[in-house]
Amino acid sequence: MAEAPILSWEGLGLNQGTGWLFKDLDLNIGQRDRLALIGRNGAGKTTLLKLISGEVDADKGTRSVQPGNRIVVLEQDPDFSSFEKLIDYALSGKDAPQRYEVEAIADQLGIDMERNAKSASGGERRRAALARALAMEPNLLLLDEPTNHLDLAAIEWLESWLSRYKGAFVTISHDRAFLKKLTNATIWLDRGTLRRKDIGFGGYEAWEEQVYAEEARAAEKMDAKLKIEAHWLERGVTARRKRNQGRLSKLWEMRAQRAAMISPQGTAKMSLGSDDVKTKSVIVAENVNKSFGDHTIIRDFNLRIQRGDRIGIVGSNGAGKTTLLKMLTGQLQPDTGSITLAKTLDSVMIDQQRSLLSPEKRVRDIIAEGGDWIDVRGTRKHIQAYMKDFLFDPALIEARVGTLSGGEQSRLLLAREFSRLSNLLVLDEPTNDLDLETLDLLQEVIADYDGTVMIVSHDRDFLDRTVNVTLGLDGSGYIDVIAGGYADWQAKRIERNTANSRSSSTRKSSPDAPPPPKSRKLSYKDQRDYDRLPAEIEKLEAQIARGEEALSDPELYTRDPAKFQQLTKALEKVRADKDTAEERWLELAEQVELAEG
Repeated sequence: MAEAPILSWEGLGLNQGTGWLFKDLDLNIGQRDRLALIGRNGAGKTTLLKLISGEVDADKGTRSVQPGNRIVVLEQDPDFSSFEKLIDYALSGKDAPQRYEVEAIADQLGIDMERNAKSASGGERRRAALARALAMEPNLLLLDEPTNHLDLAAIEWLESWLSRYKGAFVTISHDRAFLKKLTNATIWLDRGTLRRKDIGFGGYEAWEEQVYAEEARAAEKMDAKLKIEAHWLERGVTARRKRNQGRLSKLWEMRAQRAAMISPQGTAKMSLGSDDVKTKSVIVAENVNKSFGDHTIIRDFNLRIQRGDRIGIVGSNGAGKTTLLKMLTGQLQPDTGSITLAKTLDSVMIDQQRSLLSPEKRVRDIIAEGGDWIDVRGTRKHIQAYMKDFLFDPALIEARVGTLSGGEQSRLLLAREFSRLSNLLVLDEPTNDLDLETLDLLQEVIADYDGTVMIVSHDRDFLDRTVNVTLGLDGSGYIDVIAGGYADWQAKRIERNTANSRSSSTRKSSPDAPPPPKSRKLSYKDQRDYDRLPAEIEKLEAQIARGEEALSDPELYTRDPAKFQQLTKALEKVRADKDTAEERWLELAEQVELAEG
């Protein structure tokens, strides 16, 4: 017998005064659903989440929730203004979570909940909001851009938590890697209608193209206007796919060329190459070191950036990304070494702070300083044509900035800054608040940009689609320079960690290596444990890796809950066995060291 859904909406409709935002929508959320909610900015995704949660009342339709189920929302921009500390926010409300639950999750996320709420960064607030939402033990979790402002470590932690989560969730996210890894079904809000298909986000783009193609064929039997609109949609989607494939092919060629210039040791030094390479260089870093107090941020860093390079900078918060970016753009000087910038560099920085976007200004004021024409990197263009390039309805030309959604404001800022004449584009977390269609547009603009691009981002898929060199910071001060995107850096890290682990195990247990010193203080059993435990620990680590890989399948819980539970319990036991083995070996190693001393 099929399980009853957690929540159902029948005939859902919402009128916003100027007309129906959507009407006659039906929605069922099952107890194990992991739903990606997809739609363009302005389609009503966040509003739909509020209707699901009960925060907003519908104008028509029936909402049903199975008794005993708890629905929890992670808002995109939660309001901290009335709270002194982050913990005060986390424990607010009549259905507040237990303090110890909040603090346990906060500890795993690396956030101090005693932090002042007003001075906390966006990342700190986001993690505090996550700690509150997850600690409430929901049956249905509604996530509005959950990865915004999170660093890579926090995103990976959240993915791991959600992969083990026993309830259902609906998420709005621009993070393709996050969606592909976790979702098992997609609901698509498009032009006032809601479609559902039981495929994860990985199958969404093919489904989207299929829907638009079917609409185009159906429109052939209708009037000319509808036919043109449907064909435009179908051609637009298909053409963009083809253009992106061509750009990706070009990006792979750039990565191959860059791979030939990076030293085989995988260090941060790039070969100087020929005189032709030298003349193409726009930024050269040589033997750079930077510290703050006793903490080394950048150590022995060398890099040669060429004209046309697309550089991605990745790493956890606090690893030194901002420091590195400021040094490479001349805003900060190294302690030792040198960074030389080409005299012809003319840079534009887009940092998503929206400081230029005064709410009372019109779209026309932002893009064209109140006029009808704009110079787009030296070429004259009418403002309405340029707005279409950035997916704006030209009718919005007189709209006030304050009436635009967060995503539309981000797109407006991109349109303004990309029009400026420059040869170095610096993007600091450019993907926040952008929908997937705008992300595709941003990738196109970056690919077609004539100059050099530097991108700081935690969006793994975006980096894989845009950069040809990745600078990876792990907080040690050393910087990996990898030809490729985020996935290439991750592969390099795994390869290095595996090699280090094998090397360590070989030193401990290789038959060719000198045996551990025999201590007279070790009993026969202790000596036997001391000799065998390194190899046993290595086997346990391999078992843990296999178990984690099996559990990373986002469909496993839905497909076979019993197997999921079995694997989870087995993994917990292996981890405990590994901890016990490591503690035992360290205890024996201390005895040996004392005996030798």
